[in-house]
Amino acid sequence: MIRPKLSLKRPLAFLGAVFVGLTAAVAVAAPASAHHTEIKGTVVCEPTTGKKVITWTVTHSETKKYATLVEVKSSIDTPVKDIQGTVLTPKGKKGDSVSGVQEVPGDATGTVELTVFARWSKDGKTSEGKNKYENTSKGRVNLGKDTCAQTPPPCVEAGQAKFKHTFDGPNGVATVELDGELPLCQGVKQSFTLVSYFAPRPEFSVPQYVYGEPDTDTIEAGKTKIELKVELPDCNTQVDLIWGGRDQVIEEIVKDGPTYGNKKLGSPGAPGSRSKGPQGWYNGGTKACQQPAMDFVSNCDGTVIVNLSNNGKISKYPVEFTITAGNFSKKVTVAPNKAESVEVPASDAAEIVVTADGIEPKTYTWQRPEDCALPTVVVESDCENFTVAVKNPEGVTPATAKIAFGGKTETVTVPAGETKTVKFPAKETGTAATVTFEGLDVEPFEAVYEKPATCGGGGGGLPVTGAAAGGIAAGAVILLGAGVALFLVARRRRLRFTA
Repeated sequence: MIRPKLSLKRPLAFLGAVFVGLTAAVAVAAPASAHHTEIKGTVVCEPTTGKKVITWTVTHSETKKYATLVEVKSSIDTPVKDIQGTVLTPKGKKGDSVSGVQEVPGDATGTVELTVFARWSKDGKTSEGKNKYENTSKGRVNLGKDTCAQTPPPCVEAGQAKFKHTFDGPNGVATVELDGELPLCQGVKQSFTLVSYFAPRPEFSVPQYVYGEPDTDTIEAGKTKIELKVELPDCNTQVDLIWGGRDQVIEEIVKDGPTYGNKKLGSPGAPGSRSKGPQGWYNGGTKACQQPAMDFVSNCDGTVIVNLSNNGKISKYPVEFTITAGNFSKKVTVAPNKAESVEVPASDAAEIVVTADGIEPKTYTWQRPEDCALPTVVVESDCENFTVAVKNPEGVTPATAKIAFGGKTETVTVPAGETKTVKFPAKETGTAATVTFEGLDVEPFEAVYEKPATCGGGGGGLPVTGAAAGGIAAGAVILLGAGVALFLVARRRRLRFTA
């Protein structure tokens, strides 16, 4: 039996097919090791902080998958910002890279290494499970040998600093601000002050006196703007915005004394010209810085005391008062926070007029005080006459009495401290005399004539003689001498007066 010769072509073809299949299987698994990120770093010196700043950039290498940057570690133990947790888009799309910053000491040298552990997802699967896509990538940057030294930031010294300001004098407010982008250098300060004054007139005039407390504030590094505010007096004033602190304030501006000159912001010369803005000064007001006041006191003797004062929060200047009353006239100057008194004679006190700048004229007429002593009336009856005596006490005005008796009327004026009498022919017992006082708010006095019992009606007989006659005569003399004295109490109406 002849067997055909075996051929090796088929087995060889089969083995070749198996080899190719195995090779293909290895090629499919291999891409897992190809997943990676690319890390690059650059370093610069930051002179304001004196530190070296590394900027790390992590870029995706895969074109069809998303990568999650799970963990970031550096060989220098300082934080790396903004990289860990980032999800990178497929390569070539927006978001396929991320940058983060790491600050290291300025004297650090050598190489810094950044390690980034990332995971990829495919078909909804991540590194967990059958398909594993993860990798760890590293990047390095050389810090060099030089030290990063801290240098101060750009700034401006006091002598070169420029400012700008606002000013509202009538409301007592102002602002001052550093002009330009550069701050004042560390330790450099510039103060400004807003101050208000009492002023004698609404335009510039002297003397002037500081009112209240000036407001001072300072511009320095980290503080580029200040706001100032002061209280203004309720009278003529001057407000100044000046260059400098509280020690630059002039407490009293007087004739031929120091002034602010170009220290006022907005002045044509330095230092005030170094601030741009309106004129930093104001003069105004509607009334004098005085508080004149007066009151009147009537005395029982008819004189009037005029009390003049210049006391109050805004009393800073003397006040001249003018007093006129009949033939009496006087000018009185009252200093700030002082008072003066003037006595107007009784003969001129019928109408008193007082004037002063800043107030309306005031008119006053003497009025009898309530506690003044009143006149008294004493009567004496004898056989021939009825005598009425009017007594006026000391320290009062003259009293005018009108006395009526038996159809006859007499008027007498009695000066203070004196007594005047009026005699009327005797009338029948019980006849009344009425005494009325002009200008006094009292009810009329009434006094009754009482004929003495010793007054006899017979005549033609011999006079009584002897011891008994002598006794009778003596008794008559005693009775006649005694008289009858009446002290009448008057009802007075309350007197009111106003200044």
